[in-house]
Amino acid sequence: MNQTELIKKVAKEQGLSEAKAEKLVKAVLSSIKGALKSGEEVRLSELGVFKIGQRSERKGRNPRTGKEITIPARKFVKFLASKPIRDSLNSIKTENTKEAKNTKSSKPEKTVTAGK
Repeated sequence: MNQTELIKKVAKEQGLSEAKAEKLVKAVLSSIKGALKSGEEVRLSELGVFKIGQRSERKGRNPRTGKEITIPARKFVKFLASKPIRDSLNSIKTENTKEAKNTKSSKPEKTVTAGK
């Protein structure tokens, strides 16, 4: 889902015009970006936690020339999904796994015989 699809979905579910839904979505995203930029973590109980991580300076190689370069330190955004999100994703995976176990494989079973 992209931002435009999200705006349309919010508009439909909340009975808003797309213009109002767009303002709402953009305000939420702007608030999240502002909090992250100021170093805060953002906790959304049904979604998860956005945190700022830090990568230290390190050595690397330019793939074209093979020359060693210094990759500067930088910040990045980490997202940790909430337990309800993880559980819902894993329950889908578990159901698919159970179905796979209940169906017989097309490969013949190996038999072990005592012999020579």
